[in-house]
Amino acid sequence: MHLSIHTLLDYRIDAEADILLQIEAAANEPTQRVIEGRMTVATGSELHPVPVDAGLGRRTWTRGSGPFRVEYRATVDVERTVQDIAGLGVTPYADLPGEAVPYIWPSRYCQSDRFASFVAKQFGDLEGGAKILAMADWVHDQLDYVIGASDGDTGAADTFISREGICRDYAHLLISFARAAGIPARMVSAYAWNLEPQDFHAVAEIWLEDGWHMIDATRMAPIEGLVPIITGRDATDIAFMTIFGRADLQNQMVNVERLD
Repeated sequence: MHLSIHTLLDYRIDAEADILLQIEAAANEPTQRVIEGRMTVATGSELHPVPVDAGLGRRTWTRGSGPFRVEYRATVDVERTVQDIAGLGVTPYADLPGEAVPYIWPSRYCQSDRFASFVAKQFGDLEGGAKILAMADWVHDQLDYVIGASDGDTGAADTFISREGICRDYAHLLISFARAAGIPARMVSAYAWNLEPQDFHAVAEIWLEDGWHMIDATRMAPIEGLVPIITGRDATDIAFMTIFGRADLQNQMVNVERLD
């Protein structure tokens, strides 16, 4: 699948602040190839790229004040086959690769330790990939997708109670369920073809016996049309932009088109 990506972030920053950008399609994702990609920051501040220690993506530091405008354009080839994970097993802790180990514990938005009893009761008769698929079905069926239903303080436990949220909330809850069952799970930010309305998207990625597998509990975009940006423990790590100061949104746009 040949995809064109165009992103625009337009903010006004009160006073000079450090800014962390995470909007470039991951160049180290094995099922996609970034043919060309360019990020420009209109303020003229220096850009300081920083590779992710483990996982996908790249972070870029810069600084800004007043009008702050970032534009990113890329062309990406995606060659991803969606695998049926139902028959895949769980990797024993002692056999996990180093890249998966950080994702077995609770994190700020994925309070997996609070779901151990529920997960054991609800999904205890299932194993491996079949268990993950049942969890994804539960999250999809039990939650309502409601824009504005959550904010920066909303964690998986809150979503479990309210039964509503947006893509990040669906991913947080699925990740929490998986970790509660002893299965490594991390969060992925992505561009998504066929997503309506178009925006940055968040999905879960689960480690089973042969590697990482993306699961979108919202079912709002096809997995084969996702372009991962960066991975992390939860929304804390994958935010498209973090401003260490006060800023006001002027305009924001994400557009993903299929070219073939």
